[in-house]
Amino acid sequence: MNLEQARFNMIEQQIRTWEVLDPRVLELLTRVPREQFAPAPYRGLAFADMNIPLGHGEVMMAPKVEARLIQALEVQAANTVLEIGTGSGYLTALLASLARHVHSVDIYPDFTAGAGATLAAQGIRNVTLETGDGANGWDRHAPYDVIAVTGSLPLFGAHFQEQLKVGGRLFMIVGQAPAMEALLITRLGPQEWSRESLFETDIPPLVNAPKPQVFVF
Repeated sequence: MNLEQARFNMIEQQIRTWEVLDPRVLELLTRVPREQFAPAPYRGLAFADMNIPLGHGEVMMAPKVEARLIQALEVQAANTVLEIGTGSGYLTALLASLARHVHSVDIYPDFTAGAGATLAAQGIRNVTLETGDGANGWDRHAPYDVIAVTGSLPLFGAHFQEQLKVGGRLFMIVGQAPAMEALLITRLGPQEWSRESLFETDIPPLVNAPKPQVFVF
C-alpha cells in the first residue's frame, strides 16, 4: 500500500469535497500520520471514508468529520484545549499540533495508555491525558479556549459551554441515530452563546451522557 498516495487521495477526494479548504488544516492532515493511530487490524483502512472500530463500541471518526471539526474550532497557538474522548489519540495529535496544550479525558484506561504511547512515539508532548468520566465536562482545568466532544450527546449538554472562556469554541454532536447534528458553539459573553449547525453525522454516544426519558404506558 502506497501510504502517501492513500493520504493524498483521502485529502483530495474526501476532505476537500467536504468543504475543508483551510490550508493550515490540509497541511496538518498531510503531516500527522493517521495510520499510526489506527488499531493494527484496521491500519490498511486508515484513510477510508468510514468510522474505524477502536473497541468498547467506540470509533475513530471518519477523516472528513475530524477535518471539519478541526477547521471549525480554529485552534490557535495560545489556546488551551479540552478533548472529551481520547480514543486512539489521533484527534488529540491534531489539536496538540495547533494548540498550546491539550487536556484529553477518556473513561477507558486502555485508550488513555495506548494514546499516550502513540503520542509519545510521535514526539507530541503538550498533552495531559487523564482517565475519567467526562460526560459532564471536565472542570479541573477550566475554563478552556476550545472544547471538542468526540462522542455524540443524545441531549444538548449546557455544562460543556459553561466551561468555555469568553470567545471560546465548542464542537459537539447532538441527537440520536440515525440523524445527529454537529454544532459549533461560541461563547460571546458571560451568559451568551451562539450556535451554528455544521453538518449531520452519526457516531456512538458518549459514555454516561444523559439520555431522553422514555415513558412506558
